[in-house]
Amino acid sequence: MAATLQAPVLFTIAEDLKRMELQVALDEADVGKVRIGQKASFRVDAYPDRKFPAEVRTIHFASETVQGVVTYQVILTADNSELVLRPGMTATAEIVVAEEREALLVSNAALRFAPQASQTAQESRGLLDSLLPRPRFRPSTRPAGTAAERTIWVLRDGVPVEVSVRTGATDGRKTQILQGEVSPGERVIVDTATADESAS
Repeated sequence: MAATLQAPVLFTIAEDLKRMELQVALDEADVGKVRIGQKASFRVDAYPDRKFPAEVRTIHFASETVQGVVTYQVILTADNSELVLRPGMTATAEIVVAEEREALLVSNAALRFAPQASQTAQESRGLLDSLLPRPRFRPSTRPAGTAAERTIWVLRDGVPVEVSVRTGATDGRKTQILQGEVSPGERVIVDTATADESAS
């Protein structure tokens, strides 16, 4: 059967929809952490409260550049025995590249916090204090260390104290603390604010 010089499509055979494939655009900064066989999960707009399990099957070497952003395509496989997932759905995926149990975590905002010169103030505790202002933050005496050595500020007895810590894995929001004189439940400083004083 032929129509002039063209070969028309007579049949379209669908794949088994009980086993779905998810094509993920992975940023170049993260591609080095991904390995075949790692566990993943993803969400779709049709089921925003449900997380679907998946697994990394293929990592493509060819890159794609869109508006200056370089990404690599990663193929995930997912079970769709319930037939709730459909081809063409937009998904947001998370790939587990490391797992730590019972880890001490701190917000990344605490690792970025550093007291500015404008945050030092004069405390009126007598004539001597008014003549010799006392800084609210203790100066750092720690020498420069490796990239994994960071500084956080904790609030102890109402006074900000600088603590040197050694960091580990991070998920982009929180970071693991491997070493340092800090314990679970301590309050860490992520930002400061100046109270406005108004006369009545």
